[in-house]
Amino acid sequence: MSSTTTTDSTELQNLIKLFQNYKTHLRQHFPPKSSAVLVCLYQEQREDKNELRVILTKRSSTLSSHPGEVALPGGKRDEEDKDDIATALREAREEIGLDPSLVTVISVLEPFVNKKGMSVVPVIGFLLDKKAFKPLPNPAEVEEIFDVPLEMFLKDKNRRAEEREHEGERYLLQYFDYCSEDKEKNFIIWALTAGILIRVASIVYQRLPEFQERKPKFWNQPN
Repeated sequence: MSSTTTTDSTELQNLIKLFQNYKTHLRQHFPPKSSAVLVCLYQEQREDKNELRVILTKRSSTLSSHPGEVALPGGKRDEEDKDDIATALREAREEIGLDPSLVTVISVLEPFVNKKGMSVVPVIGFLLDKKAFKPLPNPAEVEEIFDVPLEMFLKDKNRRAEEREHEGERYLLQYFDYCSEDKEKNFIIWALTAGILIRVASIVYQRLPEFQERKPKFWNQPN
């Protein structure tokens, strides 16, 4: 076994231990508006440290829903999907060509609920062999596949917030700017996707973000 594989296996075991403190939310009954997303993490050597990164997509500009926005791989539940894990893995295969056999599922977090009442379940997975993943974006759904460091979602750097109001409640939408390593592309990760990644990063790194989050109550998330 190579040193890289050994290091990745150690990181996987560490992640499993961290998420053991959080009850896996495997639902038996699904609301009419139900979806799941895959938070696919992997480890990569960057400069002088190993860095956890997460795979994201830029949605196709031709989509009727959230065109051109950054998202986690995922989508609505199909009747054939036995659970949220099946939904997230199927959608990731369809959208970015990720073979489910490459992903070790670590946990399933409590659902987020968006403003339209859609239940969105984050499925946490780990990609042990990143080189085995050959990204294949589905052009009908995805314009680009890229990855970012997970820890950025706890830092105040390259972050801004916008106050919004919903049914008399004021909350903050978080925006994170990420510039590609070749400096040619800039991505904005915001709203529910940012909220999910703040939550995951808080669990993984065992600390709160450097900024005031003030998430919307309709997300139905713990404070």
